[in-house]
Amino acid sequence: MYDGLRPADRAQGNARRRATGRAGSHPYFNLPDITQPSPASTPPNLPSNQRCWPSDATKGLLVALLGGALPAGFIGPFSRMAYQASRLPSLELLIGRCLFHLPFALLLKLRGDPLLGPPDVRGRVFLHVLLNVLSIGCAYAAVQVVPAGNAATVRKGSSTVCTALLALCLESQGLSGYNWCGLLGSTLGLIIIVVPGLGTLQEGTTGLYTALGYVLAFLGGLALSLGLRVYRSLHFPSCLPTLAFLFGLVGFLGSVPGLFLLQTPVLPNDPLSWSCVGAVGILALVSFVCVSYAVTKAHPALVCTVMHSEVVVALMLQYYVLYETVAPSDIMGAGVVLGSIAIITAQNLSCEREGQVEECHQT
Repeated sequence: MYDGLRPADRAQGNARRRATGRAGSHPYFNLPDITQPSPASTPPNLPSNQRCWPSDATKGLLVALLGGALPAGFIGPFSRMAYQASRLPSLELLIGRCLFHLPFALLLKLRGDPLLGPPDVRGRVFLHVLLNVLSIGCAYAAVQVVPAGNAATVRKGSSTVCTALLALCLESQGLSGYNWCGLLGSTLGLIIIVVPGLGTLQEGTTGLYTALGYVLAFLGGLALSLGLRVYRSLHFPSCLPTLAFLFGLVGFLGSVPGLFLLQTPVLPNDPLSWSCVGAVGILALVSFVCVSYAVTKAHPALVCTVMHSEVVVALMLQYYVLYETVAPSDIMGAGVVLGSIAIITAQNLSCEREGQVEECHQT
C-alpha cells in the first residue's frame, strides 16, 4: 500500500520510531520508561514577599508561656519549701531575688546608659518598680499562709481581670471573640479552684491568717496589672535592663529595713533552703525578662491569661513535691484554664507575610 511518502521520509520516520522504542516508550500509548530514574523535581522558590513569619502576638504569647509561666510556676512551691525548712521570711526571699537583678548595672555601664533611666521618664520608671516590688512582696507573703497553687491562682486571676479592664478603659484596645472566650474561661477556671477553698476557712487566728493571705495575693495581682500598664508607656533605649536593675535596687533597699522591723531574720543552715533561694532568684529573673518582653508584643490581658498556666504547674508541684492535697475542683479548674489558654494560643497562631511586615514598618 502506497502511503504518499518518499523513500527518504519513510526511512527517517522509521529511524525515529526505532529510537523511541529504544528509549523505552510504548509504540501506541507513548508511555515513559519507568525503569529509568526521573530527574528530581525541585519546588519553585517562593518570593521573599510570600514567606510566612510568626506574628508579633504569637511571639509574645509563646515567650510568655514557655519563658514566663513555666519558670514562675516553680517559684511558689520553692518559696514554701524554704519557709517549711527553715522558717525563711518572705522579705528575706525578696532580698535574695533582688540580688540577682543588681548585675544589670554592669550592662548599663558598658552601654553608657544612665542607671536610673532618662530624666523625663524617671518618675514612671520608679512607679513601675515600686508596683513590681509590692506585687512580688505580696505574693511571697501569701504563699507562706496559703497553698502555693491557690495563692498563684488568686494573684493571676486578679491581674488578668484588672489588666483587661485597664486596657479597655485607658488604651481602647479591643479583643476578638475568641480572646474574650479564652479570657473569661480562664477566669472561670480560677474561680473554680479558689471558691471551694474560701468556703472552708477555719474560725479564729488560722482562718484570719488564711483570709489575709488571699487578700495579699489579690493585692499582688492588682499591683502587677498596674505595673504592666505603666511598663507599656515606657519607650527608651535599655528600658528592660534599667527596670531590672532598679527592681533589684529598690527591692533590696526597701526589704532590708523591713526585714528587721516587721519580721525576724533567719540564717539558713541547710542546703535545701539555700538551693530554694537560688532557684527562686534565677527562675524569677527569667520570668521577669520574658514577661516584660511579651507585653510589648501582645495584648497585656492575653499575656496574663497565658500566664495562668503557672497555676497548673504550681498545683502539680503542690501535689507531687509538697504532698499537699489537691481537691477535685482544683483539677477541674486547671483543665478549664488549660483549655482557655489553648483557645487563645490557637487563635493567635497566625503568620504574617514578609512584605506586609515591611509595609507596616514603613508606615
